[in-house]
Amino acid sequence: MSQSPTTPHGPAGVSVVVIAYNDAELVGDAVRSALAQGPAVAEVVAVDDCSSDETAAVLDRMAATEPRLRVVRRADNSGGCGTPRNDGIAAATAPYVMFLDSDDVLPPGAVPALLSAAEKHGTEVTVGRAVRRELPGGREVRWQPGLYREAAVYESPEAEPKLLHDTLCVNKLYRRDFLNDRQLRFPDGKFVYEDFVFTARVYAAAPRVAVVPELVYVWHVRRAAAQVSISLARKDVANWQARIAAHTQAVKAFRAAGRRELAAACRTKFIDYDLCLYVRELRVRDAGYQADWWRLTRAHLAAFEAGERGAAAAPARWIAQVVLAAETPRDLDRLSELAADPARLTPPYASAGPGPVWADDLADVALDGLDELPAGLLPVTVDATLLAGRRGILKLRVHELYGRVAATGAPASADIEFVPRDGGEPALTLTAPLRATEGGWSGQVPVALARLAGAGGRGTQIWDLKVRLNTPAGPGPRTTLRAQPSGLRRTAVPGSRYGVLLVQPYRTASGSLAVRLAPGVQGAFGVVGGKLRRLTRTARSRRR
Repeated sequence: MSQSPTTPHGPAGVSVVVIAYNDAELVGDAVRSALAQGPAVAEVVAVDDCSSDETAAVLDRMAATEPRLRVVRRADNSGGCGTPRNDGIAAATAPYVMFLDSDDVLPPGAVPALLSAAEKHGTEVTVGRAVRRELPGGREVRWQPGLYREAAVYESPEAEPKLLHDTLCVNKLYRRDFLNDRQLRFPDGKFVYEDFVFTARVYAAAPRVAVVPELVYVWHVRRAAAQVSISLARKDVANWQARIAAHTQAVKAFRAAGRRELAAACRTKFIDYDLCLYVRELRVRDAGYQADWWRLTRAHLAAFEAGERGAAAAPARWIAQVVLAAETPRDLDRLSELAADPARLTPPYASAGPGPVWADDLADVALDGLDELPAGLLPVTVDATLLAGRRGILKLRVHELYGRVAATGAPASADIEFVPRDGGEPALTLTAPLRATEGGWSGQVPVALARLAGAGGRGTQIWDLKVRLNTPAGPGPRTTLRAQPSGLRRTAVPGSRYGVLLVQPYRTASGSLAVRLAPGVQGAFGVVGGKLRRLTRTARSRRR
């Protein structure tokens, strides 16, 4: 019998299972990122799911010169990700297993960090930080950042139920004998969101879990790809149906193992995360999608216990209550903005009932917990209109929220930050004095758009606008600005540095105000060309 590979960490090592299907252009980068982890990786098991392109050939060529790479070729396509991952577990020989998708990469030091913690603490599962990297821009967003701020060890998942919020299988290291002894596998075949079910099965088996704060996985997001990932393919209601089915299977796995506390936490997580994720986009879907989504969601939420719904955070639980209370889709704009991050509860504010409620005709939907939210988490609405010109003006209106804004201290001013979309520190911060008006506060401040463009360099720039209210007692609520239609006009303004500056205020998917700037003559040509095309269409329509 051969011995386990020896590494600097001791008699251990990791089998990195890479799954691939028709990904010849990217699979090589994934495999190389695993091999580059050094001796901590005993082997890379690449499973080709019967690709019809050159994926298998790419892997075979790499295996010819890399002894740590083994290629498993399936005779038929499985239709999903679960079966090739199961094949990889079966083929693995190292004491630990980790998964890697063919279009993603492992950052340097990822496997050593996970392996070191697993051996130090003797844990069956070790998890680390992942980021979503938007390509081609490169902007990175941390995945579930609250879980990975510091190292920790949990005797069971019940010790930290928020582990259930991280349903990824790829940022985790598993002890192979733990998976085999408990027969833990992914759902086979064409099963969407198979990692939801696998993660639930793993945690239902009560592993000890170690957490490391190091970055261990880079999840590439290619929104312009011909075939987008499952997590982005949400335009068809079947995707939501599949998500509900996977969530149902996850809850069943916890209950079958007698882990009722985790089953309840899983349902609460569905409201806190999954529900809000899809509600943000619901208003832009067609009427058929909205009706089907509403019906499916009401049926799913109706099976939840009151305590499972009540344990969800405000305002997510308010959204669930609205869906359950209304038989057909309604208030989709308001729900979309309430599901945003940060949340905004937009007017009109109902007066029925002894306390805050969703609407006068839905007085049974109480906005419970609003009085208990700290100032920084209040779903305050701040309307904004950006009037572009040689001297730009940003107008603000802060809406009172059932007296909660005034209760934290009437805001005297608002700090507005222009934050680059690709990340980084604000390039411009403005302070607008506020004065009390009917139903809230209002103010305005000049905006030096040319100065903002100079801070961003050449090329098209996108700026998100964030606002913090200032009270006599200190910092108040912080949120994004709600875009008002009257300010969404594309304008060319003179600029001393670039000659001309194209300014396009626009409304994001969540209703927030953002600004696109295009310095230089090219931007001006875009404005002129757009106006000429509109004039041409108008002239043609008049001649008909």
